Amino acid sequence: MQNTATPTHCPYCALQCGMNLTPTAGGGAEVTERADFPVNRGALCGKGRTAAAVLAPGVRLTSPLVRSGAGELVPASWDEALDRIAGNLARTREEYGADALGVFGGGGLTNEKAYALGKFARVVLGTSQIDYNGRFCMSSAAAAGTKAFGLDRGLPFPLEDIPRTGCVILVGSNPAETMPPALRYFHELRENGGTLIVVDPRRTRTAEQADLHLAPRPGTDLALALGMLHLVVAEGRVDGAYVEERTSGWEEARAAAMAHWPEYVERITGVSVPELREAVRLFCAPRAAMVLTARGPEQQAKGTDTVGAWINLCLATGRAGRPLSGYGCLTGQGNGQGGREHGQKADQLPGYRKLTDPAARRHVAGVWGVDPDALPGPGRSAYELLDALGTEIRSLLVMGSNPVVSAPRAAHVEGRLRSLGFLAVCDVVLSETAALADVVLPVTQWAEETGTTTSLEGRVLLRRRALTPPDGVRGDLEVLRDLAGRLGVDRGFPADPEEVFEELRRASAGGPADYSGISYRRLAREGGVFWPCPARDGALGADAHPGTPRLFLDRFATDDGRARFVPVTHRPSAEEPDDEYPVLLTTGRVVAQYQSGAQTRRVAELNAAAPGPFVELHPRLAARLGAAEGDPLAVVSRRGRAVAPARITTAIRPDTVFMPFHWPGEGRANTLTNPALDPTSRMPEFKVCAVRLEAAGPVEP
Repeated sequence: MQNTATPTHCPYCALQCGMNLTPTAGGGAEVTERADFPVNRGALCGKGRTAAAVLAPGVRLTSPLVRSGAGELVPASWDEALDRIAGNLARTREEYGADALGVFGGGGLTNEKAYALGKFARVVLGTSQIDYNGRFCMSSAAAAGTKAFGLDRGLPFPLEDIPRTGCVILVGSNPAETMPPALRYFHELRENGGTLIVVDPRRTRTAEQADLHLAPRPGTDLALALGMLHLVVAEGRVDGAYVEERTSGWEEARAAAMAHWPEYVERITGVSVPELREAVRLFCAPRAAMVLTARGPEQQAKGTDTVGAWINLCLATGRAGRPLSGYGCLTGQGNGQGGREHGQKADQLPGYRKLTDPAARRHVAGVWGVDPDALPGPGRSAYELLDALGTEIRSLLVMGSNPVVSAPRAAHVEGRLRSLGFLAVCDVVLSETAALADVVLPVTQWAEETGTTTSLEGRVLLRRRALTPPDGVRGDLEVLRDLAGRLGVDRGFPADPEEVFEELRRASAGGPADYSGISYRRLAREGGVFWPCPARDGALGADAHPGTPRLFLDRFATDDGRARFVPVTHRPSAEEPDDEYPVLLTTGRVVAQYQSGAQTRRVAELNAAAPGPFVELHPRLAARLGAAEGDPLAVVSRRGRAVAPARITTAIRPDTVFMPFHWPGEGRANTLTNPALDPTSRMPEFKVCAVRLEAAGPVEP
């Protein structure tokens, strides 16, 4: 064993923090700081520091598992497991047609794996039924950004620009807990004389750092943004020259905003008129400013319109496509950006091309060596795909996702998974979803494989293999190669990630997310490259395309180069409180756990910090219920019931309760959440639903 540190990146959030990984005795590894990576500059959160714990023997899967005749998962050989998957997929397709096969991917998969998974679904299986859990994370921001700017990239500028701007409005984001190393950028903003406005119904650890905290009622972020735009117009703060020179559609958007006068917005949101006016003053006072959104405004049945309203605020004040200004989305999952660019999304082909675009189909089909007409059309979005399991979709392959915990209306989704004729899951650990499978394949971890990811900045990064995987574990690319071969496709699915990336480069060339000028050698040399980065034939070194850290400075990615205002109007949430369900529920994360918790819940240090779910509620609401700190509370919605201990705090609105969503079982928050979908992005309304609270018996351990 060589005790040489390998420079790599954290497997968790979209910061993709740099770290060093050194093998240790007994098959373990040690994480140490890597100060040369500019995003985190050596800083790591608890999840990053303990990331190697999931690599330990006894924590992760090391043998394929198959469902026995007695109904138990038992160890099997790789040949038996792969034969069983291929045989079931082939029989389902023969009996019910290709669209009876479903594929569900993940925002943590590398670019290479996301690309290969999309290709596998469309070329080998011939199914249109592929989507991924990133639909639950950034899809509303992606849809709004594409409408306004012609292109979606989480941040159109690097994080290093944040401390240098004059004001940031942070909407529905809590980086102090979701991506702690990013909080330094907001501290530095304030140290440099800038201001931070946080919009959140809870006074989070991030909101405590703000110059101004606005606490709107959940589901009313759209009205808040429209009210601010109304005041921008009424107070003469519109940048008329910018609107005239660089945008279109202003008059319609202006008219829509003027219907949302401050007193009306105050009644809807609970944010006072003086607070609205102060937010507008702070945002408009400096020469440059930004709006950054996260899951709060995006995970709503009107999330696309809500993000669009915040973009309209930026455009009206000339705060987009200018240095140190703009709208950005704080992408959540480790490869949430790259995961939605290269083909595992229901409506997209590699390079962020549209599956309905004939030219895009011809280009990608040419790279794949297939007839463009043979490529399926768009399929169901993530929740719609899961809802169709057992009826329209008979067999499902899951790679890198745990929808039993992470999907809305989770008890229903769990039931749909159980109703399948066949379920196969590729995972590192026996997640709650894997535990339901007919076949489970143990696949490599981030540290045991090489591949690329794309951070929230649009920075493409090389994650290097640092460890040898245990015996019995294979990579996802090997799995797809071996399944393709068993299903009659012997070529086109290499297991070498660099070979896959070289094909991805060609497939993305000329597309909105153009990676053709990026190579493994270049990523290793430069430490990351921002897309779009088109190839310059034969160009090397200084002559190569430098990548694009900052988008839209000269023109937007629309046909005419202008940003588009999109007129939007506030509407209620899909489910408002009533006499039976009088309280609002919102959900989110805690610092010591990550997403469905499938990995972090296996780390002792993280479990000690966050051992289980809880219900956060205001003292006034607790008094009405007669609840004390730690008492078990049942939270009941139209979709089910969850039980967790009470956590009483003045940091939340009296009409709202909060639950983190990392745990399965009785405390599963997503049992309660509403799958009502945004009509454009198909994002479910995770962030607001109506519930009632009841006293419950002792909480199960």
